[in-house]
Amino acid sequence: MERKGYLHQIHPVLPVKDVIEALDFYVNRLGFKIGFADDSKRPTYAGVLRDEIEIHLQWHDTSEWEKAVERPMLRIVSQNIEALYEEYASKEVFHAHTLLRETAWGTKEFAFYDPFDNGLTFYRDA
Repeated sequence: MERKGYLHQIHPVLPVKDVIEALDFYVNRLGFKIGFADDSKRPTYAGVLRDEIEIHLQWHDTSEWEKAVERPMLRIVSQNIEALYEEYASKEVFHAHTLLRETAWGTKEFAFYDPFDNGLTFYRDA
């Protein structure tokens, strides 16, 4: 009997200008914890964890940010979306247009950007 490959998890890698600043944002504002870092004092690659989510943060040289490049947009399946929205609202991470809304495609969601313009959408089926 032939065994079939199985996809288990995905760990997106987000580009950041400063890994320490990114760690501060994800840990102190979004409630993640540090999973690992390649260097304890000046990391260039690190991972953050919250519940079943793992996101990697990778330093990119300042010159790369001068180009008009679209940054990643992550869609993170969430539970208790209202409580998560309230938690992040209290951390002042939203931009002026961030709303918890029901969409035409059947989800309830909200979205905002991290300090490096990586998009984060948190959602659940409505």
